[in-house]
Amino acid sequence: MKKQKYIWNILLILVLTLGALWFALKDNYQIVLSSIQKMNPAFFLLICVWGALYTAVWGLVYYVFGKKYLPDYTPIKGIIVAFVGSFFAGVTPSSTGGQFGQAYIMKKQGIRVSDSVSLLWADFIIYQTTMMIIVTILFLLKYGYYSAQSAWFKIILLGYIINAVVISVLYTVALFPKVYVKLTNALANWISKLKFIKNGDKMVESWTLQMASFTSEARALSKDKKRIAICVLINTVRLALLYSLPFAIARSLHINIDNSMLLDVMALSSFVLMANSFIPIPGASGGTEVVFMLLFDRLMYPLTGAVMVLWRFSTYHLIVLVGGILFAILRNYYDRKNSIDIYEEDL
Repeated sequence: MKKQKYIWNILLILVLTLGALWFALKDNYQIVLSSIQKMNPAFFLLICVWGALYTAVWGLVYYVFGKKYLPDYTPIKGIIVAFVGSFFAGVTPSSTGGQFGQAYIMKKQGIRVSDSVSLLWADFIIYQTTMMIIVTILFLLKYGYYSAQSAWFKIILLGYIINAVVISVLYTVALFPKVYVKLTNALANWISKLKFIKNGDKMVESWTLQMASFTSEARALSKDKKRIAICVLINTVRLALLYSLPFAIARSLHINIDNSMLLDVMALSSFVLMANSFIPIPGASGGTEVVFMLLFDRLMYPLTGAVMVLWRFSTYHLIVLVGGILFAILRNYYDRKNSIDIYEEDL
């Protein structure tokens, strides 16, 4: 059933991506395709590596926290967790499957499920905080200028508000855990009584456990200042790579864009991701491409479509592909390893 669900999600991604590509390329597809074909192969490879590096750097966060539970935990294992998480996040609505895939791999790597849940909460808290600080700075510097040029920036503002609410809730939960546990229990109990909800008691128990886990991790994390500082630095590098990639792509396509426009490109990139906050489609497919075209078109016309295609391929499609291949290989490896261990125990 799950495999069928993933297959349908992947088909949906393909359909929406093709629709977005049609929207992006319908007016000047010949110019866009020609510019990509003429691109220096070394630059294309660099763009692919750049996109993969964004995910690999994320893996260092898992390495930093993984060593807390397993002293022999390696950076490679952390990077694998990041790619697997990107795969599942990329093929499920609102990225809901990412953490389940990561918890599975970490369990196979020797990290207990309870510890992997704590690790994933810590990663989420630090990433959201770092991202919102950087985006807020970019908003203060550039949002006013670009919002005056297009009404589409109201969508970006809405995405920013949604993310601001999320981070605010996270910190108020950490400050007032008992209040939120009571509120969560009350809400879960009310929802569980609705006729269309199955296993209401299990849902209440699950919500309570998740809230308790989060509040516990938030308290523990606040005492681990060294790891927090390291992971904030890692996330800063990670986001800088992501936000600056369209600039590198534009330069590789010989678009006339000055070095002084780097900050503008980074701001617009962050705005695109803000707009993704309320697109529940797997990988925010279709919407991401369209928003990118709308925001970057004035800056990179007539090759905005070429920049978008290369950016989206290197930061999403390539990562999902690599993550999926890694997960398939690892799952097969761990299944065989488990079978061998059971066989040896029976001897």
